[in-house]
Amino acid sequence: MSQRTEHVLQQFKDCIPLLEVLTDENRQAIIMLLAQNKSGMNVNAIASHIDLSRPAVSHHLKVLKQSGFITSEKKGVENYYVLTVRKPLEQLKALITAVEAECNGSQ
Repeated sequence: MSQRTEHVLQQFKDCIPLLEVLTDENRQAIIMLLAQNKSGMNVNAIASHIDLSRPAVSHHLKVLKQSGFITSEKKGVENYYVLTVRKPLEQLKALITAVEAECNGSQ
């Protein structure tokens, strides 16, 4: 296996957690909701827009935060969640670029 192929396979492995996060429709809905509310939202506000309980929303927010899709900021007693997809998107873009290069190189 070539070094370039091994590099692409490693990028696939690195992106698996991100892709797993994105497979959930509730997390997709939360990402889109936060994309529309740039100043951030708390758990209650998010739960009011999505047909999930507050604990379920909190779980999805935890997963999104751990994967780098969102950050939180404490305002008073509430956490407000903000979309910060830069790092995950950079990883996914790098994977796409590597796959394209590999495919174009093998033609």
